[in-house]
Amino acid sequence: MKKPATPPQQPASQLIDQRIAELTDWRGETLRRMRALIRAADPAVVEEWKWLGTPVWSHDGILCTGETYKSVVKLTFAQGAALPDPARLFNSSLDGRVRRAIDLREGETLDATAFKALIRSAVAHNHARAATKKPARQKSSASARPRPPSAR
Repeated sequence: MKKPATPPQQPASQLIDQRIAELTDWRGETLRRMRALIRAADPAVVEEWKWLGTPVWSHDGILCTGETYKSVVKLTFAQGAALPDPARLFNSSLDGRVRRAIDLREGETLDATAFKALIRSAVAHNHARAATKKPARQKSSASARPRPPSAR
């Protein structure tokens, strides 16, 4: 029996474009604006499409996700608790030990300069974490291991 051909997967940027176009109300415009700010803050950002339809922006690890709900556009920063937030942009998930989020409701505005600074801070944090990660240990074969003195 022949397997059905799987359709070629679209690039994440196209899937994000489609999501924005599908959201014909304030949420699409908000997600479009936040995406533009993320790209302006970090031109090397990588766009991904994860978890069955969530836009994700990464650079040496996840920076943030862009989720859309009926009454909010939520930008969740994977390492938000470790980031300085002098403009107090984080307004959701404040009790978590790792993540922080920004919930944007219809008609709300965000300080673009402070948001771009937050993105740059997330990039720097991820870069520092990537630089300090220990390389994966290589498995050695049993014959390469030294034998204990008692077994010689």
